[in-house]
Amino acid sequence: MFMTGFMVFLGTAALLAKLPRRTMLRALHHDAAVDVAVTVLVLAIHWGTFSGVMAASIAGLMTSMMTSSMKKLVGHSDGDTYYPGRICLEV
Repeated sequence: MFMTGFMVFLGTAALLAKLPRRTMLRALHHDAAVDVAVTVLVLAIHWGTFSGVMAASIAGLMTSMMTSSMKKLVGHSDGDTYYPGRICLEV
């Protein structure tokens, strides 16, 4: 269960990393919406077995931790305004 949830999380993290920088920063501005969307999507995909639901729950939890830490680390963007985190990105 944990490994399956971790693999689903890695896929989500790879998709977020491949986004253009401004799109990623806008997504980090709405981190709660991203967390809910990812959790609901993976729960819908893995619905039917206990291990699938647990893997989806782990993936949702890890995604929530990642978006919160990335928002603090690299910041977020609201429209054209960039709010830097500990690391200031070139936007």
